[in-house]
Amino acid sequence: MDSEVGPLRAVLLHRPGNELTRLTPRNNDKLLFDSIPWVGRAQEEHDAFAEVLRGRGVEVLLLAEVLREALTDPRAHAAGVHAAVDDRRLGEDLGDALRSHLSGVDAATLAEVLMAGLTFEELPAAEGASLVRKIHHPHDFAVDPLPNLLFTRDSSVWIGDRVAISSLAMPARRRETALLDLIYAYHPRFSHASRAYGAHSAPVEGGDVLLLAPGVLAVGIGERTTAAGAESLARSLFADDIAHTVLAVPIAQARATMHLDTVCTMVAPDAVVMYPLARDELVAFTLRPDGDGSLRVDGPEPFLHAAAEAMGIEKLRVIDTGLDPVTAEREQWDDGNNTLALAPGVVVGYERNVETNARLADAGIEVLAIAGSELGSGRGGPRCMSCPVVRDPIG
Repeated sequence: MDSEVGPLRAVLLHRPGNELTRLTPRNNDKLLFDSIPWVGRAQEEHDAFAEVLRGRGVEVLLLAEVLREALTDPRAHAAGVHAAVDDRRLGEDLGDALRSHLSGVDAATLAEVLMAGLTFEELPAAEGASLVRKIHHPHDFAVDPLPNLLFTRDSSVWIGDRVAISSLAMPARRRETALLDLIYAYHPRFSHASRAYGAHSAPVEGGDVLLLAPGVLAVGIGERTTAAGAESLARSLFADDIAHTVLAVPIAQARATMHLDTVCTMVAPDAVVMYPLARDELVAFTLRPDGDGSLRVDGPEPFLHAAAEAMGIEKLRVIDTGLDPVTAEREQWDDGNNTLALAPGVVVGYERNVETNARLADAGIEVLAIAGSELGSGRGGPRCMSCPVVRDPIG
């Protein structure tokens, strides 16, 4: 896969599940949600999103299903148990008891624990006293839920014919890496997958990675992806000869701009939808291989100029979010920039971003509008909710 806009053939999604029912006003900030979603409505909205994709010929792989299927492999099951049990939190005795219990459950049960977590009152009975168990509130989590699994873009990203397992920055999301790691390692669908980046390297999240053109990537550096992570990813891609240029793009370390794809996504081979304030503010450092495993770092220079030059085009067309500063700020917050391209000039976007969708349509971009009043409560749009697995080349 070498672009953001080639015809999409297969995608990994996660239908919201019981992990969202774990969110309360007491924990939603820690678990990175701005509000408590109406889970039933979120599921309806996600089902509609998946049907839009299927209606355009896209194969939809659901994370919960592929996780359950992967866990039927005994090696994956053992890896899943290991990922669920944290002795530093539970202590040795309680950790051993939970490990023993989970080792005996079926794949579906283990998958549910890995996704939705486990409270102390839900732990199996264990012999002997446990200070850890006694001191925690029954509704505290012995195994944390993963409500952000909904945003499959961040935990892995396909570059060329290889998959990069993300190293996630926020504590609430770090265990997602283990789930994607075992899916790609043990599910038959991905038996061919080679790794482009290690899950235990410096932080890089998929929402910060844009495939601008064959061999050319942009990587946002901000709240979730570090400069060390961008540099490490670039070295890995250069060593494997699957990229020749990586643009490192600093972005504000803020909730509203947590990833590069919150301010800019591609909608055509030569066009992006972009938050207007970012148009003139974004800069890029250009990373290229310089022989013997070393890097050449140039810049900074304006992002749009650096991107066009690296892509080998005269100019990158920009379609602004919104029609005025206030609308632009509102629709950027509501993921107006976070579109998912199904083909060149065809994107999925949230219906509530009326002005941005109108600007896209005026620019010749077909917008397939979906509801997202509940899906967006974790601050993510159609691109955030999708990990493309297969795209056809453009032209």
